[in-house]
Amino acid sequence: MTMTEPAEQAKSAEEPTSDKLLEIPERYVPKYLSPSSASSFRECARRWKFRYVDRLPDPPGEAAVTGTFAHMVLEKLMQEPVENRTVDRAKELARELWPKMENHRDFQGLELDERGGLDFRKNGWRAIEGLWDLEDPRQVTVASTEQDVRVEINGVPFRGIIDRVDETDDGLVVTDYKSGKAPSERFSSNYATQMLLYAAALTELEGRKPAKAQLLYLGQKVVEVEITDDNLAEAVDELRSTWLAIMERCISLEFEASTGPLCGWCPFVAQCPEGTEEVLHRDKIGKLRSDAPALERIAQAEKADD
Repeated sequence: MTMTEPAEQAKSAEEPTSDKLLEIPERYVPKYLSPSSASSFRECARRWKFRYVDRLPDPPGEAAVTGTFAHMVLEKLMQEPVENRTVDRAKELARELWPKMENHRDFQGLELDERGGLDFRKNGWRAIEGLWDLEDPRQVTVASTEQDVRVEINGVPFRGIIDRVDETDDGLVVTDYKSGKAPSERFSSNYATQMLLYAAALTELEGRKPAKAQLLYLGQKVVEVEITDDNLAEAVDELRSTWLAIMERCISLEFEASTGPLCGWCPFVAQCPEGTEEVLHRDKIGKLRSDAPALERIAQAEKADD
């Protein structure tokens, strides 16, 4: 099965009947669909089940936890009066919030030594400071930060957390921070869809379409996402198709694996026979990247079974 099939299957999904919906085991029915869970399903239905139904442990990596710390600090910074949104104030907030970060379950799960903890703080600060490479936060009129949006979009229960909503002369601007490396254009479509869904949610809640969306790749660049009636409708239709495809899988209880290069980074590869086979084959023919953690995960699972 190719990596594109879940998306194709989502587009062809049909509305399940009410009788069929009643057959779905309660634990399978998602309370809502988020941009990340929708994207996860389109990439691999099996991985979606492991994460969102079986709820297998899926600890975030160091890069993701670094992003969590940067978001914590920037959220507080942008809640400050405009004159206080300075680098010095950001440093103070980073120091004030560090104990909370140290006690965070995800940070503790990294099990960093003293040197690792120091490098983590440096990387976190580098991301935070990177905001000033992109904008002067004192010039931003903030409407909300970390806005938890829960709304029905085209019959789909949707939830998302928007890092920042700005108010401009042209209208609302949906803003999202990214602390990782900016992806190439080839791999940026998921992020664009995420921003369009946030815009669709705000349109439902506020009664007005945002003027634009932007991804702030801290210390790197700003990527703007145009918002039109057409691309909003396309994103919403894709969300609806994904939701229906999920319902079909929950009825059939068949969650196919979509194997490919990403199996090398799947946290559930050891629980997936097809994924394990794919990784071992890629390793055998020299097509598995050296930084892919899948081989170690498979070896650890085999050792635990012995």
